[in-house]
Amino acid sequence: MRIGELAAQSGLTTDTIRFYEKLGLVAGARLANGYRDFPPETVPWLHYVRTAQALGFSLAEIAWHGEELRDAPDSAAALSALFADKITVIDARIAELAALRAELTARARTDCPLRPTT
Repeated sequence: MRIGELAAQSGLTTDTIRFYEKLGLVAGARLANGYRDFPPETVPWLHYVRTAQALGFSLAEIAWHGEELRDAPDSAAALSALFADKITVIDARIAELAALRAELTARARTDCPLRPTT
């Protein structure tokens, strides 16, 4: 299917699809007239990419793990492992943000919030 049809079916813009193609997330063959031709299975893959992004995965992470997950015999187990790793990263970030919040709260109550604390 051409890029315009893929965009319509996936709900993405043609610019987004071109960007994803540049990153290696999707691949379209070039027809003799120069148009891109994408296989039908690209539509569900693009939905997967958008869902993964909504779950906090970067495009680089999706590109890095995407092919192995699509081809894995037990992709559910592989996805669960990736999710567990992502949860660990999120928990660490939450702890960092909680510490930052506590620091800001403490400093907000001082005469000069930017002065080093003792």
